[in-house]
Amino acid sequence: VDGNELLKKYGGDAVELLWKSVSRESVQWLRQQHFGFLELDCLLIHGSSVGVNDELKADTPAWKMLDRLQRVGANQLFCGRSGQIFEYELRGGSVCSKVLPLDEEQSSETVELTDKRVVGVGSVGRHWGKATYTLYDPNSNRVNFRQVNYN
Repeated sequence: VDGNELLKKYGGDAVELLWKSVSRESVQWLRQQHFGFLELDCLLIHGSSVGVNDELKADTPAWKMLDRLQRVGANQLFCGRSGQIFEYELRGGSVCSKVLPLDEEQSSETVELTDKRVVGVGSVGRHWGKATYTLYDPNSNRVNFRQVNYN
């Protein structure tokens, strides 16, 4: 994310708080990491497979969710860019794509889809005396959302 974009969207106070909250060592470590963390069929990323500015939300159309999942070959995508908490399931089906070149015959491909899921992990920080956490159990494939009050 461009620094000016961050400043414009969240304001100087938020950027300063972020700057003071994250150690320089952590920033250097993050810079060396890949776009996300892919383990088994789960991908954890900040934005989406298009970029960090792409926000996936509970009301994002199914075709867009499927596109973001198909780009990385993951069945489950955990993202936090929007700050929303949600669980979005795409059940089995198929997608048919057709290409019509100008100088050749039309070609088509049908891809059968397995069940897929996009999870909005929400905001991990403490806001207004509360923090929300998303817990994932790989053994049962369950997601639980928990809220902790810090009053």
